[in-house]
Amino acid sequence: MTRRTERIAEQLRSDIARILREEVTDPRIGLVVVTRVDVSPDLRNSRVFWSRLEKAAMPDDDLVPEADPEVEAGLASAASFVRRRLAQISPQKRVPALTFTFDPSIAVGSRTLARLQELNDGAER
Repeated sequence: MTRRTERIAEQLRSDIARILREEVTDPRIGLVVVTRVDVSPDLRNSRVFWSRLEKAAMPDDDLVPEADPEVEAGLASAASFVRRRLAQISPQKRVPALTFTFDPSIAVGSRTLARLQELNDGAER
């Protein structure tokens, strides 16, 4: 990514997170965190990576967490609204199409920290 696309991606991440938090009223979405936005070089498409804080706790198995289908449906439904709002507030000539993709990094990180804490507690005894 060029410096320009990185700058645009970070601005989109910030704006999308604010719009989802303050303006989208779909109850299926809940508390969603926008972790990253990847923008294509031609600025026509973008992938918005998201995660949920409420579902950060994972079971003890080693499987990678999966996206909640209800949240995915809510985000897909809200994508056109979010894009319209971005077009209204953005100085860019063109706003990229938004595709929401689940990012398990928060849940995996939370599980890793919990296991490290368990190991640390076991070593102190």
